[in-house]
Amino acid sequence: MGLGRDWNVDLTPKFLMANGQLVKMLLHTDFKVVEGSFVYKVGKIHKVPSTETETEALASNLMGMFEKRHFLKFLVFVANCEENDPKTFEDVDPQTTSMRDVYRQFALGQDVVDVPGHALALHRTDGYLDQPCLETINPIKLYSKSLTRCGKSPHLYPYMIWVSCLRALQD
Repeated sequence: MGLGRDWNVDLTPKFLMANGQLVKMLLHTDFKVVEGSFVYKVGKIHKVPSTETETEALASNLMGMFEKRHFLKFLVFVANCEENDPKTFEDVDPQTTSMRDVYRQFALGQDVVDVPGHALALHRTDGYLDQPCLETINPIKLYSKSLTRCGKSPHLYPYMIWVSCLRALQD
């Protein structure tokens, strides 16, 4: 995994969405961009394929080849969805169609649905599956927009808070 100072496991994560309201208010604070989003599955750590670009989705070891194609189509669908334009939702009613039904429409298997639901939209439980899909599509879109703002990851870490704590411990 490299040198100990090249990576960090934070037991109390302090992630912020890079394009969220809080970050817009805290523009003058120093933040570090987290290097990427990862999940632990079947004894290995995998990078989360998070954009609708084909290269990232196809390079992921997190899912099989056919699953990657379905996941890519799902990400393109989400990227094109506009809350105020019903035509962008294709055959999906964003207010009544459950996320479970959207996953079914894109033929995403159980192993794959954990990625957008938990790793991208940051839902803590599977209860979101039976909620209107807009409640998951919007956080996935925020993740994607935040990713385009910062590059490798949509998450920012409040670096100055961490540095201030270290300095206080050293004194």
